[in-house]
Amino acid sequence: MIVSLIDMKSGETGIVVRLEGGSGFMDRVQSMGVRVGKEIKKTGAHFWRGPQTILVDNFKIAIGHGMASKIFVEVKR
Repeated sequence: MIVSLIDMKSGETGIVVRLEGGSGFMDRVQSMGVRVGKEIKKTGAHFWRGPQTILVDNFKIAIGHGMASKIFVEVKR
């Protein structure tokens, strides 16, 4: 099932399948290690449109709600 990063539950893992944004967005998320084909794990989220924390290559990263809504992941269930 493909969902945006904000719709993933904490503890779920998946493969990034699509990034929807302009060149600035793409440069920023790819510099953090979030690329199409990369496995990520959502480790937490703050309520009410807060940042989403993910684990990429053993690095914990916080991504804002707006950016997280543009990252689509195929969740392993």
